[in-house]
Amino acid sequence: MTGDQLSDEACYCDMLSKQMSSMESAPTENTVMGGRVKLLQPRRGYRIAVDAVLLAAAAEAKAGESVLDLGAGVGAVGLCIAARVPDCQITGIELQSELAALAERNVALNHAGDRVRTLVHDLAAPLPDGLGLFDHVTTNPPYLAAAVADPSPDRSKALATVESSADLVRWLTVAAGALKPAGTLLAIHRSDRLEEIVAILARLGWGDVTVKRLPPAARVLVRARRGSGLRRREAEPLVLHRPEGGYTDEAEAILRHGRPLAF
Repeated sequence: MTGDQLSDEACYCDMLSKQMSSMESAPTENTVMGGRVKLLQPRRGYRIAVDAVLLAAAAEAKAGESVLDLGAGVGAVGLCIAARVPDCQITGIELQSELAALAERNVALNHAGDRVRTLVHDLAAPLPDGLGLFDHVTTNPPYLAAAVADPSPDRSKALATVESSADLVRWLTVAAGALKPAGTLLAIHRSDRLEEIVAILARLGWGDVTVKRLPPAARVLVRARRGSGLRRREAEPLVLHRPEGGYTDEAEAILRHGRPLAF
C-alpha cells in the first residue's frame, strides 16, 4: 500500500470515527403524554422517567398563572404543564448548561417559546434578579444525599441524581422563597425521605402539607402551602401498576392522555 493510500485510509477511518462519535452523542427524540410533548434528551446519562409527567400532572396551574420549575433538566415538566394548561408562563432553572440547551431546543420543538423559558443557574446561589414571585413551584430534586450516594460515573447523571452544591434543605428553601403568599410548592421525591421533607417545609413556614403516595413505586408527591406549624394530610394514593403488570387505567389517563393528577 502506498503512502497516499495509507493517508486516504487514515482520513476515512478518522471520518468514520467522528461519524460514530456524533451518532453516539446525538440526542434522541422521544415523546410523552401520548405524543403531545416531544423531547430531545441525551442518548446516554440521565433520561427522564414518569416522575416528570406525574409532577407536571399534579401542578394546579391555571391560565394566566406563573410556574417555576427547579431542576428543569431538558424541560419535560414545564412542557407537560404547558401542553395541559393554556396561557400559563413557565420558567425552568437548570444547573447543567448542556441540559438547559436541550430544554431550549425542546421549547422550540413544541412551539412554546412564548410561554416557556429555561435559565442556567446553580441553586446554591440566590435566584437571578427580576424573576419575581410565582404562583406555583414544581421541583424534582436529586433523590440521593451526597453522604450516602454511590454516584454514577456519568457526570451529568450524577449531578441529576445526587445532591451537590445544593442539598435538599437548600432546594426547598429556594422553592419556598420563590412563591407568592398563596402559592403552592409541589415536589416529587423518594418516599424514604418524606419525613425529612415534611420537617423542612414546616420549619420554612410551609407546613400545610398533603402527601400522595405512588405505589408500588418508592416515590411520593408532596404539596405544600403556607401554614404555621404542621398540618398534614394523606391523599388517596395513585396506584401506578396493575398486579399483573402494566399501568392502571388511572395512571394511563395521566401519563398518556394528559389528565390532571388530583390530590
